Amino acid sequence: MKKFLAVVLALMFIAIFSIVIVADVHAAGYIGAKKCRICHLKQFKAWEKTGMSDSFENLKAGVKVAEKKAAGLDDRDYTHDTACLKCHTTGYGKPGGFTSIEETPKLTGVQCEECHGPGSEYVKIMKKNKKYKIAEVKVAGLILPSENEKDCMVCHGADSPFTEKVDTKYKWVFKDRLEKTHKHFLLKHKH
Repeated sequence: MKKFLAVVLALMFIAIFSIVIVADVHAAGYIGAKKCRICHLKQFKAWEKTGMSDSFENLKAGVKVAEKKAAGLDDRDYTHDTACLKCHTTGYGKPGGFTSIEETPKLTGVQCEECHGPGSEYVKIMKKNKKYKIAEVKVAGLILPSENEKDCMVCHGADSPFTEKVDTKYKWVFKDRLEKTHKHFLLKHKH
């Protein structure tokens, strides 16, 4: 009976371990905005002009000194400060996301995937079929920010030192901000 129980437990362990490995292999990874640029050049160029694209630069000493001071922050290097990285990088704290400027420099700033989800899986569908269905790519991880503002509030909510109390320019109105993120050009193909 003990041998039978040991074998059953061993098989259960192997099965669970296999499921975890398979799930991890199929987890979407971050590809970086330059990969998105290939097909979405207009959106990329519009995004590139926003504060989101270069938000990581704001973490450096000597940059946005007056804004930091108004928010009660010292003028110092915040590029390794974990409290700041979640809102000034792409995928920080998530599998395959930003870890450090030294290890993942292609994921600095708030790029496409911070709002649209890690792209490695849905981009395969988009490449394979230019007339893909939105429902299909959403299943593969695509997020449409216009449908949900809660993800935005992770950085633009009460935890941010940059609030309306510091300066009215930080007032958060979802529709206004969505328009300022990047122009939402119609896609070439109907989806």
